[in-house]
Amino acid sequence: MSPETALVARLQAIDQRIAELKREIAQLPRQIAEIEKQLDQHTRRLEADRAALAANQRERKRLESDIQVQEQKVSKLKDQMLEAKTNEQYRAFQHEIAYCEEQIRRFEDKILDLMAEAEPLEKNVKAAEERLKIEKAEVEQKKKDAASRAAEDRSALAVCEAERAQLFGQLSPPVANAYERIRKRTSNGMAVAEVIEGRCTGCQMMLRPQYLQDLKVSSEVMFCETCGRILIYNPPAIVDAEAELQS
Repeated sequence: MSPETALVARLQAIDQRIAELKREIAQLPRQIAEIEKQLDQHTRRLEADRAALAANQRERKRLESDIQVQEQKVSKLKDQMLEAKTNEQYRAFQHEIAYCEEQIRRFEDKILDLMAEAEPLEKNVKAAEERLKIEKAEVEQKKKDAASRAAEDRSALAVCEAERAQLFGQLSPPVANAYERIRKRTSNGMAVAEVIEGRCTGCQMMLRPQYLQDLKVSSEVMFCETCGRILIYNPPAIVDAEAELQS
């Protein structure tokens, strides 16, 4: 492999790392937003449970107040009944008292139903408050971790970009221009392709035998005749069988 081809191969590795860091940095705000969205959903559910419990408690208080009103009516009617002049008046008071007492029983039944409904609501609210407290602490920690990771990524990105600038400056203008042109043209930004078993891994096309031989010994940068990518050739390691047997 020619020295300039080695530089190009290193440059591509740096560019891949830069792209990876940029993607990660771009994803971090979205990840934080998703975490906060989930927390917001849980908070809204807790608020809905609290509202339902508050409505339940208000309705119970209203019914208790209604019971007091009816009880006062019963007490007043009983006093008035003692002053009844006729049997018709007495029976009328009895009828009104029975109606008020029926209302009281109906209100008491509703209160019992509301109390039964309130019990699971209270448990849900208490459990949700405890979970939300833990979740808020976890979210804050995740946000801190994300901010720390973002700072690390930005620092690593700055180092990579500085190294890239240095490597790019060492390339000859024709190779530098070709590298940038090919990189921008390919969908994955890969301007360099390794040749394995005579095949360009960029386009999967076989090289001409003579062209492959030239690539193996060339001191210049060579390009795939099919896709135009810069080619690198790393000969397979040769194992000394005798040495291996002796070891």
